[in-house]
Amino acid sequence: MVLLGTMMIPFPVVMVPIFGLFRHLGWIGSFKPLWVPTFFAGAFNVFLLRQFFLGIPKDISEAARIDGCSELQIFLRIILPLCKPALLVVALFQFMFAWNDFLGPLIYLTRQQHFTLALGLQSFQSQNGGTEWHYLMAASTLVVLPVIVLFFFTQRTFIEGIAATGGKN
Repeated sequence: MVLLGTMMIPFPVVMVPIFGLFRHLGWIGSFKPLWVPTFFAGAFNVFLLRQFFLGIPKDISEAARIDGCSELQIFLRIILPLCKPALLVVALFQFMFAWNDFLGPLIYLTRQQHFTLALGLQSFQSQNGGTEWHYLMAASTLVVLPVIVLFFFTQRTFIEGIAATGGKN
């Protein structure tokens, strides 16, 4: 319940304390505040994977245990291949979140050379006072293109993972 409750706290509420923490660590102006938190699980991803793991029948693990598999072997040889679609969905969601993040890089990055593509589009739009829309739309298409290509390559696995985590069969 606490984990799901953290999903209801919007980022602007914790933005100042997190900024203070990263400033204390000396990470402001670097990519570390953008990279390091992504290695820790978000509440949505934990909940998604938990629901998927609850849907895997316990009979499979018990049969492997009877056959003499250790817990590590059960995880690596049975559970991990079964949860590949769910893990790829989590990876795709995490990539899309990091790729589309605007507020995080705006807060933590100080030099224009380190700006992400979203910040680059914003600075391009505001640099001349007037917007040259055709250039902005072309640049926006290039920024969105990797996400679209990634989705088309992972579309089958993505839909399998969403369907498998959506409910019990």
